[in-house]
Amino acid sequence: MMGIGWIIGIAFIVGIVWLLSKGSGADSRSNMQTTRTALDILNERFARGEITNEEYQEKRNTIA
Repeated sequence: MMGIGWIIGIAFIVGIVWLLSKGSGADSRSNMQTTRTALDILNERFARGEITNEEYQEKRNTIA
């Protein structure tokens, strides 16, 4: 009998923790997607050094 009580108690605590985490909005923040424009991506690539200044200028003129 006492073994079942422990299992029910642990399940209850896990359920409470799960409900609190759902209500805190932690899941909604992780599911949000930020919208990046082509220019944002181009700027990031240039900042990381993936493309040269010439490539950056050419692609920037194409986007605009």
